[in-house]
Amino acid sequence: MKTQGNILIVDDDIDILETARMFLKQEFASVDIESQPEKIAGHFERKDYDVVLLDMNFKKGMNDGEEGFYWLNEILKMDHDASVILITAYGEVDLAVKAMKQGATDFVLKPWKNQKLLGTINSALKLRESRKEVERLKESQKSSPQQGGSFIDLIGNADALKRVKDLIRKVAVTAADVLILGENGTGKEVAARNIHHLSDRKDEVFIHVDLGAISETLFESELFGHVKGAFTDAKQDKPGRFEIAQKGTIFLDEIGNLSLPLQAKLLTVLQSRKVRRVGSNKDIDLDVRLICATNMPINDMVAEQTFRQDLLYRINTVEIRLPALRERKDDIPLLTEHFLKIFAYKYHKRNIKIADSTLTKLQTYPWPGNIRELQHAVERAVILSETDIINSVEPFISTPHRSSSIMNEEKTLDEMERDFILQTLERNNGNVTKTAKVLGLSRTALYRRMHKHGI
Repeated sequence: MKTQGNILIVDDDIDILETARMFLKQEFASVDIESQPEKIAGHFERKDYDVVLLDMNFKKGMNDGEEGFYWLNEILKMDHDASVILITAYGEVDLAVKAMKQGATDFVLKPWKNQKLLGTINSALKLRESRKEVERLKESQKSSPQQGGSFIDLIGNADALKRVKDLIRKVAVTAADVLILGENGTGKEVAARNIHHLSDRKDEVFIHVDLGAISETLFESELFGHVKGAFTDAKQDKPGRFEIAQKGTIFLDEIGNLSLPLQAKLLTVLQSRKVRRVGSNKDIDLDVRLICATNMPINDMVAEQTFRQDLLYRINTVEIRLPALRERKDDIPLLTEHFLKIFAYKYHKRNIKIADSTLTKLQTYPWPGNIRELQHAVERAVILSETDIINSVEPFISTPHRSSSIMNEEKTLDEMERDFILQTLERNNGNVTKTAKVLGLSRTALYRRMHKHGI
């Protein structure tokens, strides 16, 4: 089966054109040839080319590459994401390297070996697809608030939140690395997207990486990328998350979960601002805005030597601490009404309301899962409600794991541990320090168990 891709070959040597066309037609869906570079524009008007093979010299006796530079620039004007491979003689390698700095993707030497040519074109196709993927990501982020293109504000008027918003506005316009701290469900990702939206990178991509979901073995490949053949399953070149985030923002969520060896690898990249794909010896310069987040007591982890102090210094030029929901109880009615509008629309219950007395009662609950728990609670209440007025707190907070009869049900050890932690948090009004003391754990150990159970 032929590889999908449109290839254009531009060279004044008819023999080269025909030889290349005959070989490449066996491999690719569309191969066009052109001996007169002046006609390149006409080809681009008729077709979207994935790879262009471009000779560096067209006039006989010329070997300074000036024509190649000129037509390279013209192609990039027509399609700034074009993958252009230069066709050059051995003595013109320096010129080809110079052209790559001006936007060319790669070069091949005449006379070429067919398999080498094929490999170079396939790599250029992958690069083209990566560029298209970034463009699609940008467009989706512009059209979807949940993808980070539109502004999603931190909802609330509490003094603690106002201080956070003010700090976000100040830091967003700088290039400073930011560390966002806060319990699970406090809105760390929303805060990171706010910073991106208010920065001068707002029109570029926002890449969210959940470090807690990436295994140790895949860490380097996922973040830094890999080249074909770097390991058993590396069937093609793949850019990493850092590379995809070029010019934009990369958000490393749950950074406290990284093991010490992975912290060292990340630190090397952040210090040099260069990334190298697994299996490659080529460094790629990085231009990204770095935002990190964790729900873990990272300063305590430094003291316990489970998190590198030099990495902490690197990622927290500015530190933003998000308040727990119990610290801003006056915002609960506002947040509840916000989620109510969303889920009333989603579940076609547009006339549904929450009684004022119910809203007041919701403010007395500690919400150990913070805004995320409140969001799920409102969704559940809307689904279960059989009337247009929700006048009871039962649909919100009377879930199985809070019922006194829960211990009578058959549950796994993990489920019992999660329920016990939640119950102890509730008895201590969500205070993690007191809860840890009651459970006989360090705060760090409790945070780890909370993260494990999604609390």
